[in-house]
Amino acid sequence: MSVNLSKGQAISLEKNDGGTLTAVRMGLGWQAAKRRGLFGSRTKEIDLDASAVLFAEKQPVDVVFFRHLVSDDGSVRHTGDNLVGGVGQGDDEAILVDLERVPVHIDQIVFTVNSFTGQTFQEVQNAFCRLVDETNGQELARYTLAGGGEYTAQIMAKVHRVGSGWTMTALGTSANGRTFQDLMPAILPHL
Repeated sequence: MSVNLSKGQAISLEKNDGGTLTAVRMGLGWQAAKRRGLFGSRTKEIDLDASAVLFAEKQPVDVVFFRHLVSDDGSVRHTGDNLVGGVGQGDDEAILVDLERVPVHIDQIVFTVNSFTGQTFQEVQNAFCRLVDETNGQELARYTLAGGGEYTAQIMAKVHRVGSGWTMTALGTSANGRTFQDLMPAILPHL
């Protein structure tokens, strides 16, 4: 059963049977908003990019995004860049995290979404970020981006260590920037 997260809400990544998750997928989906024009409805392609920034003691130590698809240690992997979105109910981009392989010094992984081409979220609809148990395909949590705005990025969620396990927190903070580097000032307050 999936949990619909609200901004700031956290969930534990322990399984119902008391075990812990070993591998998760952070999926991102979106569609271009339809616009009314002189000749009827039309859509414009929207290129959103998912990134995962790995932190150790509030310092960025690695990143996974469309130009660096695998973390240096191999524990986090991006499945590839989708330039248009809108594949339907599934994920347009995904980042896989092997939680057992994440080095012990990495204590947080922050997931961001940005419009590389600079389009605002007013031009996006049906955007979501979801966490899936990669071992069985079960959706654990979903954060739906409600309402577009005059911003080009979103700090979506983070997974962070709590004791010997992991917790996911939906952040849902709007920001402006075309790359994860541009978003660092907006990420840091969430660490």
